[in-house]
Amino acid sequence: MEGQESPEPETYDLRGLKCPLPVMRARKRMAGLAAGTLLWLETTDPLAVIDIPAFCTENGHTLVSSQTVEGGHRFLVRAG
Repeated sequence: MEGQESPEPETYDLRGLKCPLPVMRARKRMAGLAAGTLLWLETTDPLAVIDIPAFCTENGHTLVSSQTVEGGHRFLVRAG
């Protein structure tokens, strides 16, 4: 099944990190992904609800979903 998107996106655990580390680590991780790849970013930093959408806009990624979860947020991002 080479070239097909995996059915379940991977999760990148950024919980416990404070601004600006979640965005810095997300940037590094997303840089290695093929365009169209989906990745969940899980965060506990309250500023992530501002920082992650801005990161997506500035870097050509698409914020597919933003969810409030116990203890933080999770974001589904499609690599641009």
